[in-house]
Amino acid sequence: MSTTQSDRLRELLEPLVSSQGLDLEEIAVDSVGRKRVLRVVVDSDTGADLDQIADVSRALSAKLDETDAMGAGEYTLEVGTPGAERPLTERRHYERATGRLVKFQLTGGDELVARILEVGDEGLDLEVPGVKGRKATTRALAFGDVDRARVQVEFNRKDDKGSSKDMKEEEEEA
Repeated sequence: MSTTQSDRLRELLEPLVSSQGLDLEEIAVDSVGRKRVLRVVVDSDTGADLDQIADVSRALSAKLDETDAMGAGEYTLEVGTPGAERPLTERRHYERATGRLVKFQLTGGDELVARILEVGDEGLDLEVPGVKGRKATTRALAFGDVDRARVQVEFNRKDDKGSSKDMKEEEEEA
């Protein structure tokens, strides 16, 4: 997809997505055989439910039908939300990931896995999990020190009541 088409699509679709209370995160046009697929990724601070996705999909479809932004050929429109392990590329992504475990590729080549505690103007306050029985530590990380960041899926996520290990120990004592 040319930059010109991408810019045109973003310019055309972003106001519609915003009017639905969502952010336009990504636009991609892929060829699948002879057909093209327009993938639109939307999100918000509170997430997007199926009704919002359906509403924005109908609005985008109607707008695309009345323009030639996708050209004359057939295409399929897919509207969805970012995946569970979404890359974090903008400040709002970090804010939405507060409390989540994130894998950071640092500009110096190092890797760090930590939980986002707070997002500031210049960077992040993180909780770095302790290793081998050690307590977790806190660390500040400047945005400029982050090359890539991706939310991690947690199956035994620590909650406000304590870790899953603490709950198992409490059950055994009862």
